Amino acid sequence: MKTSELPENPYLLLTPGPLSTSHSVKAAMLRDWCTWDDDYNNIVESVRARLVKLATAEKDYTCVLMQGSGTFSVESAIGSALPEDGKLLVLVNGAYGQRIVKIAQTLRIPVVSIDTGELEPTNLTQLRETLETDHDITHVAVVHCETTTGMLNPVAEVGEIVKSFGKIFMVDAMSSFGGIELDMADMQADFLISSANKCIQGVPGFGFIIARREMMQATRGQARSLSLDMYEQWQAMDAGRGKWRFTSPTHVVRAFAQALEELEDEGSVRARAKRYADNQRALVKGMRELGFETLLRDEYQSPIITSFISPDETGYNFKDFYLRLKEQGFVIYPGKVSDADTFRIGNIGEVYAGDISRLLKVIEKNRFWRDS
Repeated sequence: MKTSELPENPYLLLTPGPLSTSHSVKAAMLRDWCTWDDDYNNIVESVRARLVKLATAEKDYTCVLMQGSGTFSVESAIGSALPEDGKLLVLVNGAYGQRIVKIAQTLRIPVVSIDTGELEPTNLTQLRETLETDHDITHVAVVHCETTTGMLNPVAEVGEIVKSFGKIFMVDAMSSFGGIELDMADMQADFLISSANKCIQGVPGFGFIIARREMMQATRGQARSLSLDMYEQWQAMDAGRGKWRFTSPTHVVRAFAQALEELEDEGSVRARAKRYADNQRALVKGMRELGFETLLRDEYQSPIITSFISPDETGYNFKDFYLRLKEQGFVIYPGKVSDADTFRIGNIGEVYAGDISRLLKVIEKNRFWRDS
């Protein structure tokens, strides 16, 4: 049974990203690069082309890379795609949908939301009713995998409704792109946003936006920020054949290029998605056998991260539980939902079946509260 081989790390990150990366991805950062040199800019252009190919088989799509965390790219897309007279509808069922709302509010973009709560996916009936009654809405945004809980939202069905009303569809695929099979054209997404340090298994430092070329061109002059101007960044990369407007995260880009190679070597997204799904199924099966309950219904659950209800037993304390697991080689995540006491375990990154098996054995031995 395969396990991760990370001798330089004291523990495995079982998180939704940043995540445990391969030794070769980390090693790719040992060389320095010049941002003006063709050697580096050719890497940037290759990364852009590969990302488009992963996003869709259709032509007329393009990609722009943006410095910063994934949220920087989400803000860049929202702040650049919405015209002065635009209005955004956000489908919310967790912290990251709420963050999109906050981004719009901060940028003084008119915004409304449909909040279905943390335990239910996007409500398609409410979406249709809202679009029927609010004709000022121009754009709709949804988080594909809401890692607040591990919820997987029905983006293809959302896209079908959004486009039937002639609206622009934006998908935050931060924690799903590269780890769940998808096609932008099939889901009718006009913009898709993700990050280097998620399912492609790179390291933090930049995000990216993939879009229909005509949609990217239509954002000219609309940005509400200089450094996060999606159109100007895209134009600079196109004209300069890989040149960024401002200092680029060269080492991170090179590591990401290596991560893309390793994704291809694994069998691309289909094979990686299977590994992640196998990890998640084994984790849930084992945790249930140990007496733990999942927060979400199985049909809503993504293969990216799983929320478990904290034991309702005297003596349980997440911090102590966390530290015990960390001492034995595993880092998990605290819960993020507002109405339940939970913790989360991620299944992505350099994580294999043997790692899940080892984790379950460690958890079984470290239910210290049962001895108190």
